[in-house]
Amino acid sequence: MSGLIKVVARPRLRKPNLVAAWPGVGNVALIVVGYLRTKMNFKPLGYLDASKFFDPIGVQVKDNVIEAPTFPQNDFVYWKNPEGEHDLILFMGEDQPPMKSYELANTVIDFAERFSVERIYTCAAAMTRIHHTEQPRVWGVGTSHLITRELAPYHLEYARNLQIAGLNGLLLGVAKERDFDGVCLLGEVPQYASRVPNPMAALAVLKVLNVMLGIKIDLADLARLAVEAQEHMKQMAAQAMEEYIDNFTEPIWESEDDEDEDEDMGSEN
Repeated sequence: MSGLIKVVARPRLRKPNLVAAWPGVGNVALIVVGYLRTKMNFKPLGYLDASKFFDPIGVQVKDNVIEAPTFPQNDFVYWKNPEGEHDLILFMGEDQPPMKSYELANTVIDFAERFSVERIYTCAAAMTRIHHTEQPRVWGVGTSHLITRELAPYHLEYARNLQIAGLNGLLLGVAKERDFDGVCLLGEVPQYASRVPNPMAALAVLKVLNVMLGIKIDLADLARLAVEAQEHMKQMAAQAMEEYIDNFTEPIWESEDDEDEDEDMGSEN
C-alpha cells in the first residue's frame, strides 16, 4: 500500500465495516454510497493515488491555457457510529481503470486490513426483465455459504449463478482470496434501461443496507428521486414507442394507395 494511498487521519474505529463503490449499470453503487455520504457526517480518511492506476488520454484547455492532467477521485471517508458497535468507512471511486483493476482491488483490501475492517460491502445492478413500474427486488450474495445463510432474515432473492462485472464484483473476489467477509447487494434494473441512472434500485438496496449496517438515515429524498426517475423512464418509453410507430409501421391509407398502384400496373401488362 506504500505510496498508493495517502492516509489523512488516524481515528480509532470500532469494528468498522467498509462500503465500496464504483460506477456500474444504473449507477446503483454510486447512488447508494453518494446518498450515505450526503446524509451522514463522514470525515476524510484517505485517498488513493489514481495516477498509479489511470493513464490520462488528454488534457483540458481553459482560457487558451492547457491544464495539468487530472485523475478520477478515489476517496476514503469514515463515520463513527454513536449507537451501534460498528463504525463505517466508505470508498468511492469516480471511474474504473481500463487496466490494473486487480491491483486496485488489492490496494483497497490493504487499506481495509490496516483499519481492521470486519466486513466489506459492495452494491451492483441485477439486470432482469423487471418493468420500470415494478418495485425492484434485491439480490444478496456473500463470500461464503456461512455469510449467505446470514442473509436469510433479510428476505433477499437467491442467486444461483450470476456474474458481477467490474470492481463492484472483483473487490469481493479479492476479499475472498484474502479471507475477508464480503456481501454484495444487487438491485433489479430493467434490461432495456441499463444505461439510465436508477435510484429505484438504489433505494431498494439502501433499505436493506441500512438494517445490515445498523444505521438510521432518512430515505425520503432518495424516494423522491426514485419517483422522478420512474416518471422519466415512463416518458422515455412513450417516446420510444412513438419512434417505433413512426419508423416501422405504415398508415393504412398509404398501404391502400400502394395496392391500387399495383392493381393499375397489373392491368397494363
